[in-house]
Amino acid sequence: MRALLPSLFAAFAFATASSAFAHVTVSNPWARATVAQQQASGVFMELRSAHDKAQLVGVKTDAATTAEVHEMRMEENVMKMRAVPSVDLPSGQTVSLKPGGYHIMLMGLKKPLVAGQNVDLVLEVVHADGAKESIAVSAPVRALAPAAGQPASGAHQHQH
Repeated sequence: MRALLPSLFAAFAFATASSAFAHVTVSNPWARATVAQQQASGVFMELRSAHDKAQLVGVKTDAATTAEVHEMRMEENVMKMRAVPSVDLPSGQTVSLKPGGYHIMLMGLKKPLVAGQNVDLVLEVVHADGAKESIAVSAPVRALAPAAGQPASGAHQHQH
């Protein structure tokens, strides 16, 4: 994977230079910073497909041992999170991967995610015609502001 990422980033740079190749665009990517010993975090962004019936089907990264597309939703007054096999990307519509909804879950982090650094990912998208697209994303790591009355260290924040 480590050897593959530079090639995919180069391919992505070429693809985004020519819009004829860009079927799915990514905007506003970011990852949630972690505290010491935290083994998981979320990555969020907006996706927009130029073609109908595209699906986000996976993600790869060197930052964690496992990266999955997840969904959070309320079921019987309980917030539940689960891995999903895909997320539909309808043509011309923005699909938000955000806290409390669809998102990318990084588990088994290899090192803490520090605000100001970036997390490199490769999104895997499948189109209706079976064509596969790999999209390189560099997500800036953001520290979340503490809730009112909470310490700035994040020691008492419940982060996803």
